[in-house]
Amino acid sequence: MEEINIKEFFSYLKHYVLAFIVFALVAAVGVTIYESMFKKPIYQAQTTVVIAKSDESDVGTAATLNEINASQKLASTYSVIAKSELVLNQVIDELELDTNAKELGKNLTIKPVDDTAVLSITVKYPTAKMSAEIANKIASVFSTEVARIYKIENVTQLSVAVEPENPANNTMNRDLILAVVISIFAVAGFAFLRFYLDDSVKHSDDVEKTIGMPVAGRILKSDEKRKLSELVVEKSPKAIVSENIKSLRTNLQFTAVDEDLKTILITSTNASEGKSFISSNLAISFAQADKKVLIVDCDLRKGRLHRLFGVPNTYGLSNLLTNDLRYFGKYVQKTKIKNLDIVTCGTYPPNPSELLASKKNKRLIDILCDYYDIIIFDGAPVGGLADSVILSSFVDETLIVVKDGETAKGDLMVAKESLEKVGARIAGIVFNMVNKKSSKYYNYYYGDSAK
Repeated sequence: MEEINIKEFFSYLKHYVLAFIVFALVAAVGVTIYESMFKKPIYQAQTTVVIAKSDESDVGTAATLNEINASQKLASTYSVIAKSELVLNQVIDELELDTNAKELGKNLTIKPVDDTAVLSITVKYPTAKMSAEIANKIASVFSTEVARIYKIENVTQLSVAVEPENPANNTMNRDLILAVVISIFAVAGFAFLRFYLDDSVKHSDDVEKTIGMPVAGRILKSDEKRKLSELVVEKSPKAIVSENIKSLRTNLQFTAVDEDLKTILITSTNASEGKSFISSNLAISFAQADKKVLIVDCDLRKGRLHRLFGVPNTYGLSNLLTNDLRYFGKYVQKTKIKNLDIVTCGTYPPNPSELLASKKNKRLIDILCDYYDIIIFDGAPVGGLADSVILSSFVDETLIVVKDGETAKGDLMVAKESLEKVGARIAGIVFNMVNKKSSKYYNYYYGDSAK
């Protein structure tokens, strides 16, 4: 069983603050509505009867200890008599109640009081007045029947049941507290279950320890790409996301301080994790650093870099790999960004893995390295596909993009193992879409555009 980090769990609970408030309010309102509109009031009235057996010579005197003991032993018998049809049917007839002995008996409690000869009679009924009348009538009829059956003259009603002022089942305050507490525990339980079963990789995890790969960069979640375009580094260079990309560029340069870093593959574990967003912006970042950069769309199944950069996709990498490499220049397009060229994915071929694994592709990479300082390859996701695994053995560094809090650890481990089997050099993980509010790494400010 995986060890639960209590500190992380309580930090995780912060995401459920709104759920705690909403569920507590719903529970409180629900209880209030039920108690005030739907719950039928039940009133409770109580009386007591004392039964003592006395000799004729001692009439009017206090009962002896032996008489009290005898009455105590008969307490269970008296309870049966008090709840019998003999008594209850008389009560029903005399009070003209719309019920029967069985139903009335369910709302009747008969028991001795603290090992005495006193019998307590408690009645619960929907109306206050009738609850008291029923209790008194039961005491009266019961006294008569017990005296008749056991020839006992000393049967006395000690207290008269009075009409209760408030319902006995008025438990709104208690129910409100219970409802709120239960709702809180329900939300906390659901959160704990999700936390325990959550297999996703998060920026706050000790990824280097648990996954065995360094974190090359963390890219903050931002609205910039929705406001302008996904090319945030070009359109909003002072935005915090742009600074994150530049930090990633710097980290990559440090990893290859003793080597000539030219070719970088950007891949992910699954689709929709942001690899094309990272690839295009990282390429722009290198271009802004006065590097001659080429970005190549190697996702020959669903490539979309041509849409991001606004260039045609009539001819691209797939077309180039099926033609003469000497004319590769025909497939390279200029972008609107200085120092940045692009090779789109081209026509979607039926055999993308074979094309990428070909010797021709390896030769193409060697040729391109003579013309460019940095080449960024936007690869297909690793999950279930061999495309990027094959390509990773041809490049200097490979970056794996994961979506913060969504990419499964299991998928990431599979991707890592697949790449390592072909000898790929993994530069690290790039966390994408990191939530600023939950991130302890981004508490600084980059400029007006970062607001």
